[in-house]
Amino acid sequence: YPGLVAAGGLTFRDAVAIVQKRGRYMSEAVPAGTGAVAALLGLDAEAVKEACREAESAGVVQAANFNSPGQVVIAGEKAAVERAIEIAKAKGCKKAVPLPVSVPVHTPLMQKAADRLAADLASIGWADLRMPLINNAEAKPIVKAADIQASLVRQLPSSVLWEDSVKAMVATGVKTFVEIGPGTVLTGLIRRIAPGATTLNVNDPKSLEATRAALGL
Repeated sequence: YPGLVAAGGLTFRDAVAIVQKRGRYMSEAVPAGTGAVAALLGLDAEAVKEACREAESAGVVQAANFNSPGQVVIAGEKAAVERAIEIAKAKGCKKAVPLPVSVPVHTPLMQKAADRLAADLASIGWADLRMPLINNAEAKPIVKAADIQASLVRQLPSSVLWEDSVKAMVATGVKTFVEIGPGTVLTGLIRRIAPGATTLNVNDPKSLEATRAALGL
């Protein structure tokens, strides 16, 4: 959403309102405590997908975030996530890390939230982007206003293709990535996906000045 605002797709005011509603719809889509999220380390994407398919007899579970080679986050109903972890370990997963969140975002359990969000997205003003934005639900560039709305709806129940999104940006000629916000988690993932890229981050005044200097601003 910050990217959409920066690219002229919607106003900051509308973005804040939509993000607030999006968060509420997500939290209301699944009863508290019934969902689970875990990061699987050391297993390739196809093996993770297979583990999730084999665990579906226990409930809904899906690969939610393809973060980098060997790091995939799964989410879904608690029993199904736990079963998927067991299967993944049998397939060679080196480590499974339960995450301190219970909202199974980027799974089919978020379809109800996506449907509610769609109505709100249709009620605000949108504009074509001044520059393309990579849609992380499909790892493809979008520019048109109608495509933006559809993308934001798909994003909630769909997996986040972060690894493919970074590769897509590199393929278009992007050589420098700036992570804005607390921490450097995305910076670390980018270094694994695109080792030749320049990575910078901004999370306080000091790092802002360092990044500005590195960019010649």
